[in-house]
Amino acid sequence: MSELARPLKLSIVAPCYNEELVLEEFCRRAVGVGHSAAEGSFEVVLVDDGSKDGTWDAICEQAKRYPEIVGIKLMRNHGHQLAATAGLSHAGGERILLIDADLQDPPELLLMMMPVMDNGADVVYGQRQSRQGETWFKLATAKAFYRILPWLADTEIPRDTGDFRLMSRRVVDLLMAMPERDRFLRGMVSWVGGKQVALPYERHERFAGSTGYPLAKMISFATDAITSFSVKPLRLAAWLGFFSALAAAGMAVYSIWRWASGETVSGWASTMVVMTFFSAVQLLTLGIMGEYIGRLVQQAKGRPLFMVDQIIGDRETIPSHLHRPNYEEEESVQPRLATSRRQ
Repeated sequence: MSELARPLKLSIVAPCYNEELVLEEFCRRAVGVGHSAAEGSFEVVLVDDGSKDGTWDAICEQAKRYPEIVGIKLMRNHGHQLAATAGLSHAGGERILLIDADLQDPPELLLMMMPVMDNGADVVYGQRQSRQGETWFKLATAKAFYRILPWLADTEIPRDTGDFRLMSRRVVDLLMAMPERDRFLRGMVSWVGGKQVALPYERHERFAGSTGYPLAKMISFATDAITSFSVKPLRLAAWLGFFSALAAAGMAVYSIWRWASGETVSGWASTMVVMTFFSAVQLLTLGIMGEYIGRLVQQAKGRPLFMVDQIIGDRETIPSHLHRPNYEEEESVQPRLATSRRQ
């Protein structure tokens, strides 16, 4: 790789999971926007997150059509946040746009984000004014999540925002230096600080295909968000235990008073209700503690955040000062472990 390689102005990073039907249109629009926003000095980094359809073949086809496209194939499905991390770690641009490939977030908004960053912003994030094509359940749960999260999180995270955002090289470098594996990127970006500016927009309906975020993944994502940026659930467990102890003490005093008065307490139903209540509080407390302890165990193992199988695309456009590994031609078929491209 040439030491005189010209730094790229822009990287567009898009994690992809089962996006075979939408990739052609996404690449057409992303490449067009890249030419307009960065005068041709850009790359589009597509990360195949262990897709089960023909997403990787579609990425390879688009890479043949557009020289600006870089394809990264992960060895298995790691989830959206780690796939996005893989893309960010390989992005060589001075500015990096993180966007989903489903076209719900229009790539053309980049043309509005760039002038905001020209005026000194470190991050320009899209803030949804509406969400087209979503079910009532998804809208209701999303609204509840984004209103409960600020109350729980120790870091101020803007409401109604996703990972769709333009970031400076400095912010992405700081983001990649964070080692945690249960990643909540929008929260991590907020934690970095700097000048962060909202860009209101209308979120579109998916161009094609179906969502990769079923209910189970949504719950897991919400759990990662809360545990990554707050210890309030642990404090809540402590308060539950405290009030439960007070209630138990009160019941004990009441029982002794009834016994001393010569009155007997009849009925086992009330006893079972009380026992069930305290058992539920104990299990809830243990469950909250288990979530945090489990994350500590996974972090302590120190395993790679993601594993790269193949990389395709022109690597000569990558600026040399970013210290990207020197990939050889034959390495594209060899599995590669990676947490970050930086040494």
